[in-house]
Amino acid sequence: MPIPDNSTTIDTAAIQTAFAATYKKLVNGEPIECAQSGAVHHPLPVPTGVVLDIVATAPMAFVRATHSVRVFASHTSSAAAALYGYAPEFGDDPRSKVEAKMRETGKSFSEAADEVMFDATDEVLHIPGLPPMHDYERQPQEMLLKGMGQFMLNVRSSFEKCDGLILMVSEEYETEAIAGIRRWFSKTSRSIYHLGPLLPALNNPEVSEKEKSISVNGPEISRFMDSLLESHGPQSMVYIAFGSVFWSAEPEKIWAFLDVLMEKKIPFVMSHASPFSSIPNSVKEKVENSGLGILSQFTPQHTILAHPVTGWSSFLTFNLRICWPFTADQPFNAARLTDILDVAYELYEVRTGLGLKPIFRNGKVPVGTIEAVREEAAQVLKDAFLGDGKRKRENLKKLREAVLDSWSDGGSSKLSMDALADALGA
Repeated sequence: MPIPDNSTTIDTAAIQTAFAATYKKLVNGEPIECAQSGAVHHPLPVPTGVVLDIVATAPMAFVRATHSVRVFASHTSSAAAALYGYAPEFGDDPRSKVEAKMRETGKSFSEAADEVMFDATDEVLHIPGLPPMHDYERQPQEMLLKGMGQFMLNVRSSFEKCDGLILMVSEEYETEAIAGIRRWFSKTSRSIYHLGPLLPALNNPEVSEKEKSISVNGPEISRFMDSLLESHGPQSMVYIAFGSVFWSAEPEKIWAFLDVLMEKKIPFVMSHASPFSSIPNSVKEKVENSGLGILSQFTPQHTILAHPVTGWSSFLTFNLRICWPFTADQPFNAARLTDILDVAYELYEVRTGLGLKPIFRNGKVPVGTIEAVREEAAQVLKDAFLGDGKRKRENLKKLREAVLDSWSDGGSSKLSMDALADALGA
């Protein structure tokens, strides 16, 4: 689809407009031009089934208004987050509360939605597959991004209106939460399909080359990792990525973590794609002078994860994750990975705002100072490289094998994929 160059990861209006124009051509039997290559595709058959991201509420409405077809929503985050955030058993539609807040305060829908959706209490939550946690623990970081409340309300309509739900997580990873979603959807005679994880082949040269071409530092990062493999050996580098949106409201905690890495002589690559990220020149100079790290706005992530010197952010590559959760499904994933599956670590002192309140599952009360961040980072890195990281890697290996086995004939993911193909008429 032709997307304007000024579109961002936060503003989806341009994507919605492009989708509507392209889908209309598809339904009308008109040729479609590829925005990337310029190749013109001759008229294709009218879709008998449509798969849309769960956040694509406007495209879903457009498809429904255009013609009669089954629409399946694809949910790429954790099943526990979907269950808690949208299943009726965890609360009614909060839209009425948002409207009441607007009447009481005169605030806009977006402002009122943020207040209602991120209102936090001391209530202890019991979510399938997770350790008990306070309601406020869903928000371990102050949010820099505004408008997420309205976004979450819109997503609710996709859960309500889709004909089926595709979960990009494995049943072997989130057994209990997936069972909960299955019960939820069965009440309206709808099916769910768990297909995760679906990732590009990490050892595909074509994927690697394309990634490097869109990352200014791609070639430099590849040379850096090759050099580290010779000098430091495999699994010796830390890869840091907060995604394309989230960033700490107290970035000095990020700089403190980088300081500890450099003091410990641990090499790293950090991606800072968030529009909220701003790295001081003093930090850039320190990293460059150390010779131990690379800071890059965009990184060739699959290339990094495929390299034997790293792989820290992917549980499919045998390597540990050090979690720094912000919001949405991240706190849920961190709790499951660390406390239930015992395959990861979590940093607590990096928390801000509500995140500094007591943590139910372990009794910790984060101090939140820079010194506390440094002490915790040093201990976690020591544990990961020299301590109980070995035990966690063994647990991770077992999880990895179970997830991969689910794609074998008769496995849960393979059976689920076959069922989805039947539902789509493939």
